[in-house]
Amino acid sequence: MNAGEIRALYDEEQRRLAEDPAMCREVAGSVVRQISRHDRQSCVIHSHLDETTVESAISEQIAYFQKLGHSFEWKVFSHDTPPDLKERLVAHGFELEETEAILALDLAALPEVLLRPTQHEHDIRRITRPEELADVAAIRQAVWGEDTTGHHERLARELQEQPDRTRIYVAYAKGVPVSSGRLNLDPKGSFASLWGGTTLKEYRGRGLYTTLVAIRAREAREHGARFLTVDARPMSRLILERIGFQFLTFANALHWRPSGNSARDSA
Repeated sequence: MNAGEIRALYDEEQRRLAEDPAMCREVAGSVVRQISRHDRQSCVIHSHLDETTVESAISEQIAYFQKLGHSFEWKVFSHDTPPDLKERLVAHGFELEETEAILALDLAALPEVLLRPTQHEHDIRRITRPEELADVAAIRQAVWGEDTTGHHERLARELQEQPDRTRIYVAYAKGVPVSSGRLNLDPKGSFASLWGGTTLKEYRGRGLYTTLVAIRAREAREHGARFLTVDARPMSRLILERIGFQFLTFANALHWRPSGNSARDSA
């Protein structure tokens, strides 16, 4: 499949028809939204709008989530319509996050660099218990300087309630957590995805990032996924395209939230 075909399948499975056990999927006209079952962080996952419907749709979603008392993310992809959707959301008070590239890897043809046996000087472990997530939080806190409480609670729920969907890995140097990454599996779909890739600055350039990608890519293939996707920032994109990922589209997360809190997640 070429990039356009993969992108169309991604839109269908991962956006328009996507289901998440932690969310309640709702279709409101040309908008698909996901309502959190556990907290007040929800999202608009897909929309198909035009010049005649876009303003009313935006106002309707703001009113809906305002009534729920939820903040929400509206993720806009560069091929979404209308072309100025992102600018319209900003005009309605949404906070614009940085642009990320959506990349995909065909797991049926894994590049040799991701097939090599894992041989690394650092100890790499899969996290399976909520109490072990403190190591993930320590890495994120050191790199991003952010409050990791909400992220920690969400991952703890996923480990307990969705063990068939979530795989988390941490690399240790002499017992100290220095790098981590997460794999999300979709048992019913063609795609798995990489998230949360974070490495302490002093341990970058040692192959940890690629090693964690390789471990997760092989596991995704073992669980029947056809494609592996990443929402990649510029630095990650350079590495990932070098090892076989291909570009699908650009995306921006836009947030409507009274609190103004921020969140980061990547490969």
